[in-house]
Amino acid sequence: MGKELLGEVLSGEPYPALKSSSAQLGWRLTVIKVKRVYEPPSEDDGVRVLVDRLWPRGLSRESAKVDLWLRDVAPSDELRRWFGHDPSRWDEFKRRYFEELRGNRAVDKLLELLRSGKTVTLLYAARSPYNNAVALKEYLESLLAKG
Repeated sequence: MGKELLGEVLSGEPYPALKSSSAQLGWRLTVIKVKRVYEPPSEDDGVRVLVDRLWPRGLSRESAKVDLWLRDVAPSDELRRWFGHDPSRWDEFKRRYFEELRGNRAVDKLLELLRSGKTVTLLYAARSPYNNAVALKEYLESLLAKG
């Protein structure tokens, strides 16, 4: 963390991008990462959470190094098929997906991890940058911002 950023956090004037995390977590930095599950694991991944409904093709459980598989946080099959990673449907996909996530107990598990100050890496299999892990990260950050 840069000295300027650390100073802002410690002074009580958090950097705007960290405002939600610092307010919610008592100045502990919340880190949510998004990574394709086929990329090699790294030490700074923290808790590696697979957020797809299906296990990734051709990947062994041993090589994936997944700490937690939350199938229930993935979009419904109906929503996933409708979306098809079509960028023109991204905004509507997120709206529908966020609606599905409301009241989802798997989201509570993720929030518990984040509130404990652990780095969480959301893992996904899709090749597209328009995917549920990216949307889920946005959703979680919005919840943390609300407190």
